[in-house]
Amino acid sequence: MEAYGVINYSTYVTGVILIILLPGPNSLYVLSVAGRRGMSQGLCAASAIVIGDLILMLATALGAASILKAFPAVFLAIRIVGGLYLGYLGLQLIRAAVQRWRQSTPEQPAEPSIKVGNENAFARAFVVSLLNPKAIFFFLSFFVQFVDPNFDNTTLAFGILILTLQIASIIYLCTLIYAGSRLSAYFAQKRWLATLTNSIVGLLFISFALRLAMG
Repeated sequence: MEAYGVINYSTYVTGVILIILLPGPNSLYVLSVAGRRGMSQGLCAASAIVIGDLILMLATALGAASILKAFPAVFLAIRIVGGLYLGYLGLQLIRAAVQRWRQSTPEQPAEPSIKVGNENAFARAFVVSLLNPKAIFFFLSFFVQFVDPNFDNTTLAFGILILTLQIASIIYLCTLIYAGSRLSAYFAQKRWLATLTNSIVGLLFISFALRLAMG
């Protein structure tokens, strides 16, 4: 398909599906929130991810990609800050899992929506989205390749690509939220499993941070 300034639309759709299905900080955080705090908080986190991705895509369309390529130090700084934040979230998830284990008893299991500290699901998901190196790399090196620079209205082309990605992302995130919220009730009765799952997610976040630190 080469219409409305979009090049190889079918290839773009395939790439979008693959990049969304690849586990990353955004999807793992939404799944974790839905599993720990229920569907409403999962939707809150997902909305922040969608807004954050939209900002990144609009920034790319407005020329941010050129700026980051011209000044590699800026992208390096974003990667470092993003890595530190992912590491921090990983430690917080592990800490929350330990607290949940200690606060619950076999006779009185912890509630699935228990709040550990003053976690703001929307704010945290929003920061994770904006500092997500996977998303930034995707928009810088993949997203712009499907826009014909010679087309008179590149805004329309970017709009088609943005809408396609956002629809696919929303469908996927809603699926994760549903799965996470369904599992939360089961986790409430299996505190060891909830602790293990949250700890694994925390360790994955820390592994993302370490990979960023090692370049």
